[in-house]
Amino acid sequence: MPKSNLRYFFAGILSFAIWGFFSIPLRNLKAFPSEEILYYRIFTSLVFIWVAILIFRRKHLKSDLAYLSSVTTKEKRNILLQLVGSTLLLTSNWYTYIYAVNNVSLQSAAFAYMVCPLITAFGGYLILKESLSGLKLISLGIALLSILLLATGSFVEVLWSVVIASLYAFYLIIQRKMQNLDKLNVLAVQIGLAVILMLPFYLLKHEGIPQGLWFWGNITVIAVFFTIIPLFMSLYALIGIPSSTLGIIIYINPIIAFAVAIFYFGEHVDAHKLFAYLLLLVSVIVFNWSIIKDIFTFKGKPS
Repeated sequence: MPKSNLRYFFAGILSFAIWGFFSIPLRNLKAFPSEEILYYRIFTSLVFIWVAILIFRRKHLKSDLAYLSSVTTKEKRNILLQLVGSTLLLTSNWYTYIYAVNNVSLQSAAFAYMVCPLITAFGGYLILKESLSGLKLISLGIALLSILLLATGSFVEVLWSVVIASLYAFYLIIQRKMQNLDKLNVLAVQIGLAVILMLPFYLLKHEGIPQGLWFWGNITVIAVFFTIIPLFMSLYALIGIPSSTLGIIIYINPIIAFAVAIFYFGEHVDAHKLFAYLLLLVSVIVFNWSIIKDIFTFKGKPS
């Protein structure tokens, strides 16, 4: 990988490392319905992201508006379809993940982001024609073995995991195709569309705005630190790295989530699962071996 692309690689790593800790604020809100957490996550994110754009990134917004006015009607239609499709996938992914963490199990949510890289990598290969070297195919084989070892539990948990994973994998693939627009602006529009999508359901079941700093403090943390920042970084990463590479980096998420479940929430883990997670770590290293070599080569060169 060219050294100029290493910043995209690190952006991808950091985004999924942040998401590895997402279960902490979500579990803090376990007493609230999943859809209510989703509504206020989206509404709060919309406010923060547009405030940031209007204050700090008006130049990028004007540039994107100028680009949209210059493209053909067909191109505008394609962009709209991509925005609507990716919004539906992202919003569905958010809801299923929140529900899984608070109503199924932390392990089903973490397992989803073990399945997701396989779907993303193969989707990128089949749909976007991204190449997969022999070493990367070996890495995916190691990851598949790890997943099979972990899929010996509840069928319901595995089913939830596959649904969550598929939604996010196809979201990433669509995002990879949208290369001409500022990623933060794209995210702001997607969140705006998500608000439009969720608003009828919110108004239909609205029973009053939750009170208390505990709820709003956790929602603000979720909106800023577990929605806007990592999503922007993952979209930014797609500028310079293939969706298959970003897909395999997702494995950092369940590895950290696994550690959080053990050391923070005190969940039990047996040697069987520990071995499977170590295989995941090996898979990440093998898949990104050429990038890792670039990093150490770059650091090892004299200035």
